[in-house]
Amino acid sequence: MKRVDFEKGRTLNNILATALPMLVAQIINLLYNIVDRIYIARIPGIGTIALGAVGLCFPIVILTTAFTNMYGSGGAPLFSMARGQKNEKKAKEIQNTSFFMLIVTGFVLMAFGEVFARPILSAFGTSESAMVYALPYLRIYLIGTVFSMIATGMNPFITAQGFATVGMTTIVVGAVANIVLDPIFIFVMGMGPEGAAIATIISQGLSAAYVLWFLFGHGTALKVRLISFKEFGQSFETARSIVGLGTAAFIMQFTNAAVQIACNNVLADVGGDLYVSIMTMVNSARQMMETPILAISEGTSPVISYNYGARRPDRIKKSIAIMVALEFGYTFIVWLFIRLFPAAVIGVFSNDKTILADAIPAFNLYFSTFIFMTFQHSGQIVFKSLGRKGHAIFFSLFRKAFIVVPLTYLLPYVFGMGVDGVFAAEPISNVIGGTACFITMLITVKKML
Repeated sequence: MKRVDFEKGRTLNNILATALPMLVAQIINLLYNIVDRIYIARIPGIGTIALGAVGLCFPIVILTTAFTNMYGSGGAPLFSMARGQKNEKKAKEIQNTSFFMLIVTGFVLMAFGEVFARPILSAFGTSESAMVYALPYLRIYLIGTVFSMIATGMNPFITAQGFATVGMTTIVVGAVANIVLDPIFIFVMGMGPEGAAIATIISQGLSAAYVLWFLFGHGTALKVRLISFKEFGQSFETARSIVGLGTAAFIMQFTNAAVQIACNNVLADVGGDLYVSIMTMVNSARQMMETPILAISEGTSPVISYNYGARRPDRIKKSIAIMVALEFGYTFIVWLFIRLFPAAVIGVFSNDKTILADAIPAFNLYFSTFIFMTFQHSGQIVFKSLGRKGHAIFFSLFRKAFIVVPLTYLLPYVFGMGVDGVFAAEPISNVIGGTACFITMLITVKKML
């Protein structure tokens, strides 16, 4: 099984060898996440309202992802640093501790969500007509929480060991299953949105099974092990380090959920259910467009962390330069495509032509500063990869919590922009938050190295 050589391989080759399989995995994972919405939007008679209802569940899904990223994105850089220092005992401890926290948290979140699903959805602004579709979907979806957290949270440890292709395969297994099962459960069996949720949890279970099969010793030297509560207590400092570094990833997802809640509430008030559905499409498109950026960033992360542990500053600087160049070129192409062909992007998510007059201006406004996503993502990933948790946490909060959420309320109500104000909050934050994050990253790297 081919493995990326972080010790001796060329910097660009290492980044591409890690990022390209991750890109394929992220693209397929994107289909995994949005294929439900594409099929749901095409359910005869109820497609548009059902899509909006499922969109109201996204904040809860994002919160689950936040905990997953806390342990996966928090543990994997520390794991890579330990490997760079040739400390495999510490690397195993980090991996096992992350695995333990993923499983325990997964069960807790699943139980909490099942009990409080209805009041949570009501707090998110779900109307009674939308609750008919949102509540059953969410309760079924939550059953797969542990599967999802294992598959997504442990995948960075597979990539950090150099098995990028295996990391890709773990996602492909579940995503292909989901794409195949969705139309069967939704249309053939006539289960609607509930069928989409059932297809998703089966697919998540398959991904988790493949991850566990590999990490329990069928291909990796650093085998994972489920530790006891007593052993976890003995590894408490390691857990603190994982959570400390992973808090930035958690906050990023948590603030994404807060933004979703704010947008849905304001749009339901000033625009109605139609604009909630449009925002669901916008978020789906953003996930699609962001996927290669995430792949490039996450593919560069183990290269930076390994070389930081091995004390090779020149390789770190080169890795950052390559990452920024790749991301900037990609975001420019995407920005240009959306400006020229917004209807084509919208058509991926809905065949309802009546919404184009409202959806196209929303898309153009929301993605107007997409290029600046390069600065936010590259800055964040460098902070995380170098273990600068304070910087990573601050800039995770700064863009979403300090800029987007307040603007989501201020622009529509105080400045009288209506629905345009909701869609304008994100591009403004891209410029301010992204620029500040990137400049701070450059200064920090210069001081550290």
